[in-house]
Amino acid sequence: MKKLIVILLFLSGNSFAQDAPIYHPNADAKAEVTAAVKMAEVNKKHVLLMIGGNWCRWCKMFDKMVKENASVDSALKANFVFQHVNFSKENKNLSFLSELNYPQRFGFPVFVVLNEKGERLHTQNSAYLELGEGYDAGKVIEFFAQWGNAALDPEQYKDN
Repeated sequence: MKKLIVILLFLSGNSFAQDAPIYHPNADAKAEVTAAVKMAEVNKKHVLLMIGGNWCRWCKMFDKMVKENASVDSALKANFVFQHVNFSKENKNLSFLSELNYPQRFGFPVFVVLNEKGERLHTQNSAYLELGEGYDAGKVIEFFAQWGNAALDPEQYKDN
């Protein structure tokens, strides 16, 4: 009987870990993004917002890829402070998303790049990062490199 209980606890623990929410509907999106911008300024990075919800299969696939692919995770951390922004029936964050020029029009997830001052630089439709029934790690890494702080540094483009 003890073995059965241990197996059930193990299985329920694994199930819970797989279904752990990545978005938090009750979170204050504006406050979280403000904190991410401050962190980006200190670390000389940009902010990458991933807007979506726990209901979104593609959001979960992207989150899983970042966690499981060391190259993608490294490229993300090298270039950005990463922040999830919830969009769900419980909380669409419409007021905040209006400040970003309504990125939800591109579907979900949608990525918004902010500079270290919190100014929107780019909105990325995630479909351009897909390949088949998932995400293309190469396209994602390229996106991170093209919109990271170093790529937009004017010093990099001066004639020497």
